[in-house]
Amino acid sequence: MSSVNKVVLAYSGGLDTSVILRWLQEEYECEVVTFTADLGQGEEVEPARSKAKLLGIKDQDIFIEDLREEFVRDFVYPMMRCNTIYEGEYLLGTSIARPLIAKRLVEIAAEVGADAISHGATGKGNDQVRFELGAYALSPDVKVIAPWREWDLNSREKLLAYAADRQIPIEAKRGTKSPYSMDANLLHISYEGDQLEDPWVEAEDDMWRWTVAPEQAPDQALEITLSFTAGDITAIDGKPMSPATVLATLNEIGGKHGIGRDDIVENRYVGMKSRGCYETPGGTIMLKAHRAIESITLDREVAHLKDELMPRYASVIYNGYWWSPERHMLQAAIDHSQAYVNGDVRLKLYKGSVSVLGRQSNDSLFDEKIATFEDDEGAYHQRDAEGFIKLNALRMRIAGRKRA
Repeated sequence: MSSVNKVVLAYSGGLDTSVILRWLQEEYECEVVTFTADLGQGEEVEPARSKAKLLGIKDQDIFIEDLREEFVRDFVYPMMRCNTIYEGEYLLGTSIARPLIAKRLVEIAAEVGADAISHGATGKGNDQVRFELGAYALSPDVKVIAPWREWDLNSREKLLAYAADRQIPIEAKRGTKSPYSMDANLLHISYEGDQLEDPWVEAEDDMWRWTVAPEQAPDQALEITLSFTAGDITAIDGKPMSPATVLATLNEIGGKHGIGRDDIVENRYVGMKSRGCYETPGGTIMLKAHRAIESITLDREVAHLKDELMPRYASVIYNGYWWSPERHMLQAAIDHSQAYVNGDVRLKLYKGSVSVLGRQSNDSLFDEKIATFEDDEGAYHQRDAEGFIKLNALRMRIAGRKRA
């Protein structure tokens, strides 16, 4: 352990990472550099600075960075271009944040001359895989220290006892009852643990933080218009906005109307099933709108091929392979498909639901002259359909005669 001289720790200032910070100092006898990322988790990140200082970290070794724009622009938006959902429900809010954190961990390690990085992910979860696959992809020889796979502090009670013994300041102690394990960023907030570990037990009403219950949402529906450029939302109701501002605005609007709650049992990459609850109001709205604008701007076969690729792309992200060759290959194809995904989508938000009211685009492939049920003035010759049907039925007719 003494072979490590300096380590960069992904540091939140909470119980786990504060204990890890002290544990690294004691067990590895090394310098610790802390990195705290503001990804829009909705709480102040600056207190992490004072907490790190209390634990002996120097000012120059404390990195606190606002990464909200980079997070949405370079990670959430590219993912949304593929209409990405894992196992039919999960919008990948936690998964998509990990590649950016891994990227900055190894970049900071290079800047400060550290020979290792460290994280607070447990040995049962997906995040350890995501952090470390990303780190190794970007810095192949980096050393990773994962305390949860090394120590015996495997419960909240043991962590609290360790903190008390070493006078580590911890806020919001909740006695012997474990709180929910939560992760938040601009895309979502997740809840795991406590009574959610029983998939039959309903989540408590007061657990949810970003959204009102649909039945308590306003009785008046809200209509909004989202504008797309090359597959990305660039304006709301005609007002241009940066990617992070778009998502923050949609979170606020969607939360007020009870949109984006989900209760899922998912298959973790490490092999177990896990029950989690998620609030993704902005992402839910974005997904509905993106599919709507694609419906008029994408060629049929391109759209269908994208739908076939999406589950694989979702698994790549969920399992931690954002920096892999296959993700880069898939992203190139997805981004190429978005060149003409431009235009406006009009939506109605009402008591937990998102409905499409209309969509328009200068690049639309929808032709009213052909699609109309009225006289199309020769734009489409209906008799051509007879030959089309007979050609497509040929193999089935041959088989039918043989088996008659």
